[in-house]
Amino acid sequence: MNGLKGRFFIARHGETVFNAAGRMQGDQMDTPLTRAGFAQADAMGAGLAAFLGDGPAPHHLWASPYGRALQTLAIVCEHVGEDWHRARRDARLAEINVGAWGGRSYGEIIAEQGEIVDRSCGLFSVRPPQGEWYDEIAARLTSWLDEHGSDEGDKLIIMHGMSSRVLRGLMTGLDADRRWSAPVAPGLPQGSMVVIEDRVERVVHLGAGKAPS
Repeated sequence: MNGLKGRFFIARHGETVFNAAGRMQGDQMDTPLTRAGFAQADAMGAGLAAFLGDGPAPHHLWASPYGRALQTLAIVCEHVGEDWHRARRDARLAEINVGAWGGRSYGEIIAEQGEIVDRSCGLFSVRPPQGEWYDEIAARLTSWLDEHGSDEGDKLIIMHGMSSRVLRGLMTGLDADRRWSAPVAPGLPQGSMVVIEDRVERVVHLGAGKAPS
């Protein structure tokens, strides 16, 4: 990665109808936020505004291209007086591709093939069929950081549960975990936002959501 500049405010989108139903989202493009998801996004926006105080809002707005990330970003932007229409979308910020599991419930997949999630950390314990693994997420996020991480100014990034953990792992200099062949940061409750500057991570807002990873 090239030299990173500015502060990186990183958050996962709010709870969606798929989260609430225990279904795999992966690359599902449009899975709307629930009322709980809107409340989480609202709380993150208020938390970011309080953190910034009288200081300027992040100059660069980034999101995964999926609707749930863009919805969350719109709500956060309202709180800090930023124009959502300035946001840039990048597929490299997307969630892990779950391949053949996409749209299916966790319960039915587990019933067919046994446990698929390491419950101690909320990450997949087996690779999704025709899907991605964590080293592939790390490669695309490293590419994004190499291209945009050295842009002058602070950055607000709304993305997803598993992919944001890989981005946070990369940016805080964690070693690659042999189980996932990538650096993966600890999980945080849904509705949380962190800021990373000079490899140091701080919590901007701690959410209370319980959706997986």
